[in-house]
Amino acid sequence: MSLAAAMAPATSSMAHAEDLRFDLANNTSVALVELFMSPTDVDNWEEDVLGSEVLMPGETAAVTVADGRRNCVYDILGVFADDDEVEDYGIDLCELAAYEFYEK
Repeated sequence: MSLAAAMAPATSSMAHAEDLRFDLANNTSVALVELFMSPTDVDNWEEDVLGSEVLMPGETAAVTVADGRRNCVYDILGVFADDDEVEDYGIDLCELAAYEFYEK
């Protein structure tokens, strides 16, 4: 299966906010089991944002990144139950209202 990601712009900018908030949608047919997010200047993936949660197909969840950084631009790695992975780089979360995983 081929998976991808898309973003939706926010109606108001949250530039330089410490806590970033956006809606995460899983519009695929496979559960999203891990979501890793790291600032673009960090070389390794940081902790799984979902923790023990799973985002089932068709579900949307509010995500808050409360890492204390004043950073807006993150790299994202989504891992699905079938072991497919989607990586996306340089995403400006301060400008987003939503981030979506979908099937191509």
